[in-house]
Amino acid sequence: MYISYIMKRTQIYLQADQDRRLAARARAAGTTKSTVIREAIESYLSTPDEEAARLEAFRAAVAAMATSPVDLPDGRSYVEALRATDREREEDLERRRR
Repeated sequence: MYISYIMKRTQIYLQADQDRRLAARARAAGTTKSTVIREAIESYLSTPDEEAARLEAFRAAVAAMATSPVDLPDGRSYVEALRATDREREEDLERRRR
């Protein structure tokens, strides 16, 4: 069976050192520089986009918050409760010192 790939020709500029290393890698793999470049591009493009991954994590966090209990205190009530506990602790320590 014959598989046909449609390819688009493009040109790139490489630094001399990059071209030497690319040629060496192609020789070592027994292939062409074009194949090495295509494989490198495919590898790069198949890795998840960091921004997309961050966006997905954010959406997951928002979804988790949407299902969290609604009976949690608001921020002000929570802080006031903490301060009340601190005041009680300080009063208790003061009583013990006497």
